[in-house]
Amino acid sequence: MQHFSLFLSLILTLSLMTRTLADEVHDIVIYGGTSAGIIAGIQARLMGKSVVVIEPSGREGGLTTGGLGQTDIGNKHVIGGLSRSFYERIARYYADESAWEWQNADSYKSGGQSRTLHGESTQWTFEPSAALKVYRAWIQEVGLRVVHHERLDRDDGVMKKGNVIQSIRMESGRAFAGRMFLDATYEGDLMASVGVRYTVGREAVDKYQESLNGVQTRMAKYHQFMKGVDPYRIKGDPGSGLLPFIDPMGPGVEGAGDMRLQAYCFRMCLTDHPENRIPFHKPAGYNPLWYELLLRNFEAGERGMPWIHSGMPNRKTDTNNRTGFSTDFIGQNHAYPEASYVERERMVIRHRLFQQGLMWTLANHPRVPDKIRNEVARWGMCRDEFVEGNGWQKQLYIREARRMVSDFVMTQNHCQQKESVSDSIGMGAYTMDSHHVQRYVNADGFVQNEGDVEVGGFPPYPISFRSMIPRRSEAENLLVPICLSASHMAFGSIRMEPVFMVLGQSAATVACLALDAQVPVQEVHYSELKTRLEADDQILNYGQTDLDGIIVDDSEARLRGNWKQSAIHSGYQLGYKHDGDARDGQSSADFFTELPEPGLYGVQISWLAHPNRATNVPVKVHHSEGLHEIQVNQRTHPKGENGFHQIGTFNFHHDASVIVSNEGTDGFVVIDAVRWIKLNP
Repeated sequence: MQHFSLFLSLILTLSLMTRTLADEVHDIVIYGGTSAGIIAGIQARLMGKSVVVIEPSGREGGLTTGGLGQTDIGNKHVIGGLSRSFYERIARYYADESAWEWQNADSYKSGGQSRTLHGESTQWTFEPSAALKVYRAWIQEVGLRVVHHERLDRDDGVMKKGNVIQSIRMESGRAFAGRMFLDATYEGDLMASVGVRYTVGREAVDKYQESLNGVQTRMAKYHQFMKGVDPYRIKGDPGSGLLPFIDPMGPGVEGAGDMRLQAYCFRMCLTDHPENRIPFHKPAGYNPLWYELLLRNFEAGERGMPWIHSGMPNRKTDTNNRTGFSTDFIGQNHAYPEASYVERERMVIRHRLFQQGLMWTLANHPRVPDKIRNEVARWGMCRDEFVEGNGWQKQLYIREARRMVSDFVMTQNHCQQKESVSDSIGMGAYTMDSHHVQRYVNADGFVQNEGDVEVGGFPPYPISFRSMIPRRSEAENLLVPICLSASHMAFGSIRMEPVFMVLGQSAATVACLALDAQVPVQEVHYSELKTRLEADDQILNYGQTDLDGIIVDDSEARLRGNWKQSAIHSGYQLGYKHDGDARDGQSSADFFTELPEPGLYGVQISWLAHPNRATNVPVKVHHSEGLHEIQVNQRTHPKGENGFHQIGTFNFHHDASVIVSNEGTDGFVVIDAVRWIKLNP
C-alpha cells in the first residue's frame, strides 16, 4: 500500500512538479513516430487524452511509409482495430481515380499473402507516398500532435523519481513531461535510457528451450551461395585475405547465443515507367571488391534474380532481399543498437552506399548474366518517391535491435503454441523469420551465409500483455510495443508492421486505463483491458482456439496453383479457399507443421460441404512410415467433431504434412484446415 500511495501521489502532483522541468506536459508522451507510435497516438486521442508523438526524423510512419508497401502479414484475418482501419483507408485512397498517375487501376494486381481479394474493404499494398498521405490526413483528423526532428538525449535525458518517469529531454534541450510514456522506436532508445533490462542478438537454444535460436549452420537452406564460391581476394590464396564482409570469427558453436543481428537493408521503391524512372547510378565511393562475391556467385551458376520484386500501384515495387548476395548488408549492423547517433548515421550511409553500388553493378557489370543485367537495367528509383533523396529513403529496415527482458518473454514455444498465453493484446501470425546474420568460410573453404531461419506451419498465436510492460522495479509508467520482451526467434515472427500497429493501439489503451485508475501499468486489470480492446475491434483470439491438437489453417498452408479465397466467413477460422472447379491437377495445398513431440496422432481434415464439391478429393498424409493416400467426398459433411473428419491415425516424427490437390477431381475442391491430435500409444 505504501508503494501504491507513492505512485498515486506522484501521478496526481506530476503536472505541478514538472512544469518547471519541461516545455510541455501531456497525459501520454510517445517517443517514436513509427506506425506503432502513430496508431498509439491516435488511440490515445480517441480515448480523450492529451498526447504528443516525438519523431526524430522529418517523416512519420516508419517502415510503412519508408518503402515496406508489401505488407508482411501471415494472416490478414487477425489484423483488427486501428491497424485494419489503416488498410481500409489505403483502399479508399486508391478508390479515387486521381491516385492512379502512372497506371490504370484495373491493370494493377497485388500478389502473395498481401493480395487484395474481391470484395475486401482493405488494401495491403501501397506506395510509400500513399501511406504517408493517409497517416497525415488521419493525424489531422484526430488532432494528434507530432513533433519532428527531436532526438532523445540518450545519456542524460530521462528524469525519474523512483520508478516513475517524469519527463524526457531531447538533445536540443527541449523537454516533455508526461504521466505515461511509450517507446515506439525500432531501436528501444527510450527503454534503454530509462534503465529497463534488455538484450541484443540471439539467445542460446537452451536459454528458453528453443530449437531454432542461436547459431544455425544446419539451417543453410535459403538465400545461400552456389557451391564452390571462393572467399579470398585472390582465388585459392588464403594469404591474400578474405573478401569484404566475411566474418573471420564465424560461425560460432552450433546453437550458441551471440550478439549478431539479422541483416538490414532498404526496401527500395522502384519503377519501370520511363517518365518516372531514375536510372541506377554508380555512387561516389564505389568499391568493386564489395561485389566480387556477387560476381563469383553468378560465375558459379546462380541464375536467380537477386531480389523479391513485389508490385505496388502505379508501376512501382517494394523490392526486398533474395539469393545469397543481395540487398541485405550481412554482418554490417551488429553495433547499430548501442551505437551513438553519429555512428548510426555512418552505418545508414554505408548501407545506402552498398545498395546503390549493388544496383549499379547488377544493371551494368559485364560479369552479370545478360538476362539479369538487362532486367535490372529496366528499373530505377522513382522521381516522385523520397524526392529529397533522389528516390532513396532515410528509413533503414531495422529488422531487429534491442529487445526488452521483462517478467514474461515471448518465445518460439508461444509462437508454436507449445506454451500458452492467457492475456492476449493482439495476434501474431507470420513465419518465424530471421534473415542472415553473418557470412563466413565453411569447412570446405567456401563462402556461406548463416542465420536465415524460416519456420512456419503454426496457426495465429496470442501476444502477451506482460511482454509489453517492464518489470515494475524498473519503470511503472512505460510501455514498449515494438522492442517488446521476446526472444530472437519469437520477435522474428512478431516484427511485422500491422502487428506493431496492433500493439501500439493496445499499449495506448493500457496507458489510458492506467491513467484513469491512477495505477502503474503493471496493475491494470486484464479483464478490463480485454473488454476495451474487444470493444475497439482488436482481435485477441482467432477461431476455434479452444480445440485440442495442432491445427493448420488454409491461410498457413503452402499453396501451389490458383486457389481462390471464399467471401463466405464460415468454416474453421474465418473462411476457406477453393480451386474454382479447375480439375486440372495444377493446384495443391501442403498443410505442414512441426509437431511438439513424435508419436501417434489422429489426422483430421475440415471442409464445407456443398453439392458442387468433388467426391474424390486426393489427400496425401506424409508420416514417419511413408505415405498414405485417401480420397474424401466433400459433398457430404465431415463426420467428426467441430467440422473435422478423421482420415486415420499415423506415427510421426516432428515434421508432419498433409497435401490436398485437385488432381482428377469431379467438382470444386475446398481447403479449410488440418488437425493433428496426439494419441496415447
